[in-house]
Amino acid sequence: MNTRSFTKTLVVLLSVPFSAIGAFWFLYLLGYNMSIAVWVGLIALLGVDAETGVFMLLFLDLAYEQAKKEGRMRNLADLQEAIRYGAAKRLRPKFMTVATMFFGLIPIMWSMGAGADVMKRIAAPMIGGILTSFLLELLVYPVIYQVWKWQVERKQTAVRGSIQGNDWVPKAT
Repeated sequence: MNTRSFTKTLVVLLSVPFSAIGAFWFLYLLGYNMSIAVWVGLIALLGVDAETGVFMLLFLDLAYEQAKKEGRMRNLADLQEAIRYGAAKRLRPKFMTVATMFFGLIPIMWSMGAGADVMKRIAAPMIGGILTSFLLELLVYPVIYQVWKWQVERKQTAVRGSIQGNDWVPKAT
């Protein structure tokens, strides 16, 4: 409901397996078994990933719409430039989110005493998953966004061309 787009929702949901991969790798390296605490950490991780994924799509959409409004959306190179601009604007906030999570969660992994075992199992999936989520959001999301928007642009151009009697469809450059 937030994105008002089925495709955007699927892109955001793509973060779930990518962050889960990092979480499970880290759990495996630590030798942790699945438990209620691990599930709590996974649920928290997936919530953070969905939120940051929505923000990444927002930044990409804003850059795309700005380029389109300014008349700079003529070919694939223009689309790629708009996507690079939007992703670059998201780099610092995403890095700060990841760094804050690491700074907050790493001390938990060194803790000892009452409740430390449970807290470590909550923090572990979040630490492992946030790294793979960081990579996904900065490397994979822009590519998926480009493929999706390019297909949308090609279809819109084809429809406009058929209405005006023009069969021109943009070629990949």
